[in-house]
Amino acid sequence: MSDGRPAPEGVTKRSVMIAGHRTSVSLEAEFWEALQGIARAEGLSVQALIGRIDAERAGRNLSSAIRVHVLRTVQEQTEG
Repeated sequence: MSDGRPAPEGVTKRSVMIAGHRTSVSLEAEFWEALQGIARAEGLSVQALIGRIDAERAGRNLSSAIRVHVLRTVQEQTEG
C-alpha cells in the first residue's frame, strides 16, 4: 500500500489505488493508525476504507476527508 517514507513534520505519504487510479495520501502517523483501527473494526482493508471515503468526500481534499472521517468516527464512539 505504501512506500511508508516519512515526510517533513511527521507526515507519512502512502500510495493507494482508488477506482483504478494510484494516488498519494499524506497523513500523520496517528491518523494512519486510527484509520487502520477503523478499517479493521469494519472488516475492510485500509485501501477499501479510503476508497469509500473518497467516494463520499464531495470535492474535499482526500487527506482532509480522511482526517474528518477519523474524527467523526471517534466522536461517534465517545458519544454512544
